[in-house]
Amino acid sequence: MKKYILPSLKLTLVFIIICSVLYPLLIAATAKLSPGGGKGETVSVNGKVVGYKNIGQKFTDDKYFQGRPSAVDYNAAGSAGSNKAPSNPDYLKQVEERIDSFLVHNPTVKRNEIPADLVTASGSGLDPDITPQAAYVQVARIAKARNIPEEKIRALVDTSVKRPVLGMEKVNVLAINIQLDQLK
Repeated sequence: MKKYILPSLKLTLVFIIICSVLYPLLIAATAKLSPGGGKGETVSVNGKVVGYKNIGQKFTDDKYFQGRPSAVDYNAAGSAGSNKAPSNPDYLKQVEERIDSFLVHNPTVKRNEIPADLVTASGSGLDPDITPQAAYVQVARIAKARNIPEEKIRALVDTSVKRPVLGMEKVNVLAINIQLDQLK
């Protein structure tokens, strides 16, 4: 028994040092080398920080593009999904409420034209992007609210679509809303 205790204690000490000291230091050093120095990439307009590049934000005004709903009300400290199954009655009720709210604010859109990403929360609850379809379906509302021709808003969406080599096309909601405010 004694011959196993000392090696076990040594191994435990080695793993405590690796897992509790070296690994966190490695992660912290890696974060310092990333854009934003581990504090996130801030987005500034006229020298004022207006948000973070990769964290979704809540836009409720009809003159802005709206992003995906958030199960955590866009709280980056509590990133999480709803953890409710698609068959959960509470979840289905919540999605129906989102659809009804979207239709009130977008009367020209038919129910079957609403992209899923506008009524379902992402896994993190902080998704900063929407699909191009989710952006295009909001064009009429924004054009009316801003008194700008729809073609101009549609052209803005066209230029805002990011097409990665791998993955789906996407539109960053914060970035396009900043561009909207800069439109004349």
